[in-house]
Amino acid sequence: MRVLIVEDDAMLADGLTATLRHEGFVVDSVSSAEQAEAAIRVSDVDLIILDIGLPGMDGFTWLRRLRSRGAEQAVLVLTARDAVSDRVHGLKLGADDYLPKPFGPEELTARVSALARRGRAIRSRLIEPGPLTIDPARKRA
Repeated sequence: MRVLIVEDDAMLADGLTATLRHEGFVVDSVSSAEQAEAAIRVSDVDLIILDIGLPGMDGFTWLRRLRSRGAEQAVLVLTARDAVSDRVHGLKLGADDYLPKPFGPEELTARVSALARRGRAIRSRLIEPGPLTIDPARKRA
């Protein structure tokens, strides 16, 4: 599973990267929504860990744009904004999960693993009659 971390705090991004790589995930990290946009254009990302307080475009705005295009990557919002209204807003915009900072690495890896299981369940709906693969969710063959 390929994970993209969108976090402007370099020390936190490095720690997240090391933790997830230790758990066997392939991880890339960027520090802005604009860089994240470029990264998902060139790489097949399964999960995005998204901070809200980013420089330039904030994470909520980017999440709204991502979902308006029909992007199906799982999104875990990871942010210091822990008010219930922020959590509800993030989930309504299309986040699959919301984890307020501070958090324990065990909880983060458990949530990422849960999202990975859900992603595998969705991918398991692929139809493969011989050399052809049909993905009904993405409407691709």
